[in-house]
Amino acid sequence: MSELIFVRHGQASFGQKSYDKLSDLGIEQVRILALHLQSLGEEFDYIYCGSLLRQQETARELMTLIKGKPEKANTHRGLNEYNADPLLKIFLRNHNSKHDIELPIKDEKVFQKIFEAATSKWIRNELEPADQDTEYEAWQNFQNRVYGALDEIMSRHASGSRTLISTSGGVIAMALQRVLGFPDEQVIATNWMVHNSSVTRVRYGNGKISLTQFNSLPHLEKKGMQHLVTYR
Repeated sequence: MSELIFVRHGQASFGQKSYDKLSDLGIEQVRILALHLQSLGEEFDYIYCGSLLRQQETARELMTLIKGKPEKANTHRGLNEYNADPLLKIFLRNHNSKHDIELPIKDEKVFQKIFEAATSKWIRNELEPADQDTEYEAWQNFQNRVYGALDEIMSRHASGSRTLISTSGGVIAMALQRVLGFPDEQVIATNWMVHNSSVTRVRYGNGKISLTQFNSLPHLEKKGMQHLVTYR
């Protein structure tokens, strides 16, 4: 059996001008994970990440775990997180009279409320993108993109290989849908559960695929490290 080991990127820069960059705490989370896996003697045959900066920064901190010590991770755009900004913009454009909110949303509770409403409509194909919404990606396109990336990686790396994937919560949640077959609404709910720097493992081979670990934080489940556990 072969294995995919998903790592969600470390904490990004929520509420800042650019979210797509690890915070100092996010870098610390991933470095602790790398040291933890190293202490267990874990090694991986390959490493992939999306093209987003936070995914690449996370992969960079994990490179010491890869056999042969490659200079950089394999980049696959199919592993990129969905872009939430156009979803929020479209939703607020149609409902701003009710919410009176401007982007970027810096209050996490307000963000979650608006995000849940926007993604609910996104999944049901009820958002109404305009011509200027060029960065908008339909739900079905996101699903097909992630499924395609996973199928490509699994077909490329079989025969007992172990592949590390540095990606984001939405991609990990979509990967679990691919494995477990749960409904679309559960993808977003699962997305919210995925911790920064958490580990999720999937085994595959002989026409079978199964989840063996989800959202694990063994490197942070220690006394004095509770402040390092984050969702965003």
